[in-house]
Amino acid sequence: MSFLKTSTSFSRFKVRDEVENSFWQEVGDKLRQFSFKDIDELPEDRAWGWASFEDMLDVDWRYNPPQKGAEYLTFTLRLETRRVPPAVIKKHFGLALRKEEEQIKQLNKTFVSRERKKEIKEQVMMVLKKRFLPIPAEFQVIWNTTTGEVWFASTQGKMLEIFEEFFTHSFGLYLERLTPYGLAAEILGEDQLSKLDSLESTSFYKV
Repeated sequence: MSFLKTSTSFSRFKVRDEVENSFWQEVGDKLRQFSFKDIDELPEDRAWGWASFEDMLDVDWRYNPPQKGAEYLTFTLRLETRRVPPAVIKKHFGLALRKEEEQIKQLNKTFVSRERKKEIKEQVMMVLKKRFLPIPAEFQVIWNTTTGEVWFASTQGKMLEIFEEFFTHSFGLYLERLTPYGLAAEILGEDQLSKLDSLESTSFYKV
């Protein structure tokens, strides 16, 4: 998902750790170290890494630096997923199994063992994965380095988990999700939490 579109859904986070000034001088190197690595020629099912905010194909930031002004960093979490349709797997596994059965008949055997079937299926998957290219997707990130607030262009639960874990793995910093309750508590202050907890939801439906 992209912040450059006319509309988008996003999640808000905040870096609660103290960040030393020297970190900002190294953040570009961190992005390149954990940048996206292509899996077109590899049998991997999924891969992700950082890329340029403006162009997810630019994983070296040759054309657009991540720094925007004095307060912002922008980059993209590039994700690629390889999907082999189940019907294709079923077809080619069936063909490979039939070929195996014909071969063992010549050895006076009557059935293919469970372990051998598993091995055949793994071999089929290896071949099929080389035929199907991974599907790319991008999820942009805006990081306010002054306030520590981070905007991530997705609300999908699985993507939020990947983003949080990979962010911490890349930068050594932990993210806190900014929920409506948390934001309200931050605005009102701790002394007002009892009032916040006593609020009841309002129904706007009329019978």
